Amino acid sequence: MTFASYLMGLILSTLYGSLFHLWRGGGLARLIFYIALSWIGFWVGHWAGTSFNLTFGKIGTLQVGSATFGSVGSLFIGYWLSLIRIPSR
Repeated sequence: MTFASYLMGLILSTLYGSLFHLWRGGGLARLIFYIALSWIGFWVGHWAGTSFNLTFGKIGTLQVGSATFGSVGSLFIGYWLSLIRIPSR
C-alpha cells in the first residue's frame, strides 16, 4: 500500500467516526472513542476485504467498500456495548 492509501483510509475512518459522533452526540471522550472504533473497524474491514479478495468499492489498493462496512459495524457494536450499565452492589 502507498502512503496515499494510508492517508485516505485515515481520513475516511476519522470522518466516519466524527459523523457518528455528530449523530449520536456526547463529549470529547465519546468523540475519541468513536474515532478509535472507526479506525479499528476500518482497517479490520480492509484486511478482511484483502484476505477474501473482494473488489467491491476498491480504490487503488484500498478496500474502501469492505472497510466502510467494518467501520460502521464496529461503531454500532461499540455504541451498543457502551450502553450496558453494570449495577453496583
